[in-house]
Amino acid sequence: MNRISRLLATAFSALLLLPLTAAAQGGLTASEAFSKAPRKVIPLLDENARLDMIDYFNSNMNNPTDNSYGGKSRILTMTPQDLTAQLTDASRCQLSVLPASGSPLIALITTVATPTPDSRMSVYTSDWSRDVTASVFTKPTLADWLTAEGKKHSDEVEMTVPFLLISYTYDPATSTLTLTNNSAQFLGADVYEPVSGYVLPKIEYRFNGKRFSRLK
Repeated sequence: MNRISRLLATAFSALLLLPLTAAAQGGLTASEAFSKAPRKVIPLLDENARLDMIDYFNSNMNNPTDNSYGGKSRILTMTPQDLTAQLTDASRCQLSVLPASGSPLIALITTVATPTPDSRMSVYTSDWSRDVTASVFTKPTLADWLTAEGKKHSDEVEMTVPFLLISYTYDPATSTLTLTNNSAQFLGADVYEPVSGYVLPKIEYRFNGKRFSRLK
């Protein structure tokens, strides 16, 4: 293949990727999604407060913004695909734009420290009009957290760990959602130690453009 042929092949490949990239992102940024989120989704902050937070971050200013509960909120990190905000002293949210086929989706992870971190995730359409979590992500049950040995001692696990406190983080660079088991922190090492080998420390998922699939 001569030089001109290679250049034409490279250009053609790039053109093929353009529609996919445009469809994946849909022009939506994390800051835009954050500012336009319905008040019921982020009740602590109205749109003006969120816009102030974005402006402060873009100006490299550490100024906090007053929230509806009389506390202070600020953006901690922000890229075109991802934004993390400290909502209160004990809560934060991570908003990620998911490159889905057709139109991007918005994943919103809210984490509350009780003081042990515990998270919830919801997934919405790009205009926030529909909650599509059920079709995109299946929350793991206690049985999903059990190791092979743990499945043999499920009754003991259920008695020791009546519920799991799980923190969620999403890495847009790898499309990986990581769920971390914080039960040892909540229960204390002495209580959790007898069943520690029966429960997984974390579970990972990857977003494939349609849904989060569990990694082996």
